[in-house]
Amino acid sequence: MSNIKLFESKQIRSVWNEQEEKWYFVVEDVISVLTDSADPKQYVKRMRQRDPALKKGWVQIVPTLAVNTAGGIQKMGCSDANGLLRIIQSIPSPKAEPFKRWLAKVGAERLKEITVNADTQGFDENKRAAKAGGKIASDARKQLELKSGKKVVTNQNYLPENKNKKIEE
Repeated sequence: MSNIKLFESKQIRSVWNEQEEKWYFVVEDVISVLTDSADPKQYVKRMRQRDPALKKGWVQIVPTLAVNTAGGIQKMGCSDANGLLRIIQSIPSPKAEPFKRWLAKVGAERLKEITVNADTQGFDENKRAAKAGGKIASDARKQLELKSGKKVVTNQNYLPENKNKKIEE
């Protein structure tokens, strides 16, 4: 399933990966929106040269996917929300924070759509739905940790379960 999302009235082409149950976004579109670059391909090339770690992990962060375009289906570099957050770290742009919030909103809308449309019945379907919800929660936790620079779960805020203690009513 391909789709176009809008960020500040600018188009960002996206592809829904049914197997992974997540959106992938065309990286060039994101770069164009965040940098106002006339040539996003060149911007990506220079960005990768400036950031050796990003260059090293690029193939894992930005797979090539089939995207519906005005000229038909084309193979384009796309990234999921986690990959985009990594890419955004290398872009000195005041638009980065609003874009992160926009990504979270797109994910939340898709989760709501899945919850409404899934109507899971039976163990296997509920197991898949629970895994999908857990993945979304995990991604949100990782994004919060990345943004804040602090771990959400630590030995300071986690109490191990005491199986011998009875819960008092």
